[in-house]
Amino acid sequence: MALYYNNKKNMAISIDTVYQRVQAILNKENRGYISPQEFNLFANQAQLEIFEQYFFDLNQYERQPKKDTEYSNLVKIINERISRFKTSATLSYVSSYFTMPTDLHKLGTVIYNSTTPVEEIDQKNLLEYTLSPLTAPSTTNPVYAQNIQTTSSVWSIVVYPSTITSLITATYIRKPNSIAWSSQTVVGNALYDASNSTDPELHDSEETSLVLKILLYAGVSIKDPSIAQLADAKETKKIQQEKS
Repeated sequence: MALYYNNKKNMAISIDTVYQRVQAILNKENRGYISPQEFNLFANQAQLEIFEQYFFDLNQYERQPKKDTEYSNLVKIINERISRFKTSATLSYVSSYFTMPTDLHKLGTVIYNSTTPVEEIDQKNLLEYTLSPLTAPSTTNPVYAQNIQTTSSVWSIVVYPSTITSLITATYIRKPNSIAWSSQTVVGNALYDASNSTDPELHDSEETSLVLKILLYAGVSIKDPSIAQLADAKETKKIQQEKS
């Protein structure tokens, strides 16, 4: 089984563009200013919210009647936005379990030796699987169970039979990388430092949503309800237009 995803590059959202737009709106009529540290905090929270919403939207859209128009197929659009976060990794074996990648958000398929899918089972059904001659785990019929290490909060899985201690890979959806807007001082002025900044990983069509969500947090931070209300109203209108 090939562990390959065609992660097409999109036109990246510039974190500096987002930063300048947010500050310009806040500074209009002297409404306020947020520091780069606050901006980065709000930007990362906003990106995570947009990313998490994909999965709720996908669940909702999949229950709706399918549209024939190629460019208005909402399920296809959301899947394309999620696809850039799809990846795979070889899992590390520690003692009796395999640890998950630290950037894992949603687990996909677990595979043994590149070709054999590993079926997930619930811990409570493990004994039944083990005792039955028809379902007993083997290298040709392996299974796994979710396993949270309570001492370290490490997300891991236990693979059966226990003789399997390597060659386990997993496809998964990773978390977005953290956003960072950084500056450097040049002749007393703070200028954008691209080399130490990190752009959002969201689809470029999400730039407006990202700006609006950051403004919503900023409005709360500077205690200006008009900013938060404006951002919330525009974001609600945008969502309604997309879903109509």
